Amino acid sequence: MTEMTTGSSRPSTDERYTVQYDRLDDEPLSVAIADAVAAFSGTDVTELEPLHYAINADALERLFEPRANGLRTGGSVTFEYNDCLVTVTADGEITVESSR
Repeated sequence: MTEMTTGSSRPSTDERYTVQYDRLDDEPLSVAIADAVAAFSGTDVTELEPLHYAINADALERLFEPRANGLRTGGSVTFEYNDCLVTVTADGEITVESSR
């Protein structure tokens, strides 16, 4: 499950949209990212290009999945997707901002 913490359906160049992703939930991280980008850009999620065009979604899932000794506590990944900069942190925060 994701929890929206800030945002707008009409982005400007100085806005950020942040979603908290629950890493223990069954929803894939890739779905949470696509939903966040769609919400930020005011676009239907079905109109976005596939996430794997921007990043290896399976590797991203593995990077942030729970490990045998607990949840990863540090690190982040930033990439461009659908004219947005997306940052995913180890604590489950997904931040979306305009890349223009």
